[in-house]
Formats: sequence, C-alpha cells, structure tokens
Amino acid sequence: MSTADISAASPVLRMESVRKTFGTSVVLRDVDLEVPPHTVTALIGASGSGKSTLLRCANLLEDIDDGAIWLDGEEITDPGVDPDAIRRRIGVVFQAYNLFPHMTVLENITLAPRRVHGVSRAEAEGHARELLERLGLGDKAGAYPDRLSGGQQQRVAIVRALAVRPRLLLFDEITAALDPELVGEVLAVVRDLKDEGMTMVLATHEMGFARDVADQVCFLDGGVVLERGTAQQIFGDPQQERTQRFLRRIVEAGRL
Repeated sequence: MSTADISAASPVLRMESVRKTFGTSVVLRDVDLEVPPHTVTALIGASGSGKSTLLRCANLLEDIDDGAIWLDGEEITDPGVDPDAIRRRIGVVFQAYNLFPHMTVLENITLAPRRVHGVSRAEAEGHARELLERLGLGDKAGAYPDRLSGGQQQRVAIVRALAVRPRLLLFDEITAALDPELVGEVLAVVRDLKDEGMTMVLATHEMGFARDVADQVCFLDGGVVLERGTAQQIFGDPQQERTQRFLRRIVEAGRL
C-alpha cells in the first residue's frame, strides 16, 4: 500500500492523546496512533519504552487514564462500551504462548469460537483445521502443547487468535521466547498474513523484520511516540537523535 493510500484510508485503530500511568510512573504520554486497514504497524524501541502497554491498552486489557481509542470509528474507551465485545474483534498473541496444557491443539483453538462466539463445534473445528493446514500444522490437531516445539506452539497461538476472525491482530514480542532457529518460522507466518491483507500491530525487537514487513514504524521512547514514518524513512533516515542512537546500537549489535 502506498503512502497516499495509507493516509487516505479510514483507520481500523485510532488512539488519541492516550495516557497511562502505573502509580507515579507515566508509561504512555499522550500517544497518538492511526492504523489503516490492511497494513502492518511496527512498534520499536528499548525495553520499557511502552510498546507492550500500548498494545494492552488497545485491547482494553489496561484502562487508560486519559485520551480515547477507536476501533473502526467506534470509541471503545467510552464507559458504556462492553470491553468483552471489543476483545472479540481483536486477536492478541503474546510472547508467552498461553496454551492450555490439558487441551489438544484443536481444543485450544476452538475454545473461544465455541464458548465466546457461539460457533458450532463442527464449524469451529473445520475452520481451525483449515488454519492449521495453512500454517503447516495440519498434523498437530490432536497433539498436546508439551509435544510441540516453541515455534510450533507460537504458531498455534497465532492460529488461535485467527480462529475468531479478528478485525485486528496485535503481536507482543512473539519471538522473544523462541530459540533463534525457530524465529524464522513464526515471522514467515506474519509475512503470509500481511500478504493476505490482515491489519496488524506488532511490538518487536526484530529490526530487520520490522524494516522488511512494516508499512508504518513507530519509535517509542519513554512512553512517547518520538518518531514515526515508513520503514524506509525510520530505518534509512531517522530524524530524531534518540532514534539514530537506538538504531546505531542495533546495527553495532549485528541485529540490523
């Protein structure tokens, strides 16, 4: 999607002047963000910069202290909005797989569609098997999580998020807990989802991946979106000294 197309599209997610504190610590400071449909927004920055908190606020897992958040034009931070209804439209994948160990892969994936969305067992299982096949896990439906590699468990977590047919997918450092050789298989799934037009926001330390896959990159520092732009702009010609210093350290560490 071109820069002109992105700017013209009505955002799936919009955050305006969002502020979040924990005690006396300000974690997000007047954050503005727009995520157009069918795009990938990458949140980058040092640990503790506010990336994960931003995602948790977007999914209403954390209450904001000021500002507002919209999903497809609906203000979801309005006190009268049912947060559970909003979460049904947003898929989230965390760095911890959070799979139920006593359930098979298929049972993990179909739990939310059946219990939360009222989908029949047959429909839920059919859709789950289709997704498993797409992600190279067709033979793992009856397996238990402890029989899977870390990369396979993370792919199952992504399938579980996709199974509810979300409007928006949020990824929070989904490769952080993986061995290096397993990172590629999970990132390949995200690339495929991008090609299919899924709208995504991902917090990541995988700078090369963010550079290659993101339509929009936001650099967070101290709870502030200090700089934003296309991947080419942020990684090729960052304007803020703090962004330049962060990326220089990433390059020196051989991570970009």
